[in-house]
Amino acid sequence: MLLPLAPSFAALDPAPITLQEAAFDLAGGQYGDLDAAELLLEYAPLSQPPYLLAGLGFAMAVLCGLTFSRQVQDRLEGWKQDRLPLLPLASPTSLPPFAGLVLGVTLFIGGSLQVFGFTAGAALLVSLVLSLLTGGAMWAQLERLMTQVQEGNFRAVDFDNFDQFF
Repeated sequence: MLLPLAPSFAALDPAPITLQEAAFDLAGGQYGDLDAAELLLEYAPLSQPPYLLAGLGFAMAVLCGLTFSRQVQDRLEGWKQDRLPLLPLASPTSLPPFAGLVLGVTLFIGGSLQVFGFTAGAALLVSLVLSLLTGGAMWAQLERLMTQVQEGNFRAVDFDNFDQFF
């Protein structure tokens, strides 16, 4: 049986080598006490955890969240001073920051799950579902509270009683 030629380092092929090539490298004696499977892992490309994705998602969520919060505060101030309408909340000025908030949270959670070993697709799918459900519930609750304020029957929010949220 002929052993394959040693891999050429000039080509710099990013693909991992085969187990047979790892055994050939082991026979050369350059790698001390490593076995062929451990040599194969030495050549396997490992991608870096997506810290950048999680960081950008966090920054995007914070900036868009602050923008959305400020817009809601301005709307409440306008209602208190001039009785401007609070609803509809889905205006062209408030939807982009809210969408950016949801997208930022999705990227942050997805990147964080990838750090802990989830695949990219599964992590982003789980984070998208979580973000959409949480964002949708937050939007519905905010509209209910603004409706109560506008109608004049606003009452304190009791977070221990979850029946009022649904």
